[in-house]
Amino acid sequence: MNLAGLILKIAGWKVSITVPDHPKCIISVAPHTSNWDFILGKLAYASVKRHAGFLMKESWFFFPLKYILKAIGGIPVPRRRGSSLVDSIVNKFNRSSRMVLAITPEGTRSRTSEWRYGIFYIARDAGVPIMLGAIDYKKKIISITDEFVPTDDIQADMDSLKNYYKNFTAKYPDKFTTQ
Repeated sequence: MNLAGLILKIAGWKVSITVPDHPKCIISVAPHTSNWDFILGKLAYASVKRHAGFLMKESWFFFPLKYILKAIGGIPVPRRRGSSLVDSIVNKFNRSSRMVLAITPEGTRSRTSEWRYGIFYIARDAGVPIMLGAIDYKKKIISITDEFVPTDDIQADMDSLKNYYKNFTAKYPDKFTTQ
């Protein structure tokens, strides 16, 4: 057991990561209501000796934290609409021989029913599968056990994604909805 696994074990968390170690994929992570989700997710993936980058709002990328975040795989997300984030990430996938990227489809730690569709556009345009990662605070388990391949029906895909996550308990349940 490595240090990440030991930390999670001492804290009472279990990890179940059974999906293949794809050289390129997206990990959808939900529910996302706390900054602890990031820490737990990074530890869980490291506990199985895997590395994933992540998207994070650009306001976190200030000196000197930006150097640390980028070193561990952080990609800043601009707050303004209309930026070509999807195209930029698809280009990163196309230029990389190995790239695993964690994305929270909620796009915020606040309660929202308006989940972001970018995860599907990135997966489709980069030709990569989506692994379904969940952090369940009630059961104290972090899992990545299912794979999702987007279809051409983006609304049906979003409905399926939300349906998958509806039975997981967030750190702050009042901030999480799949409705």
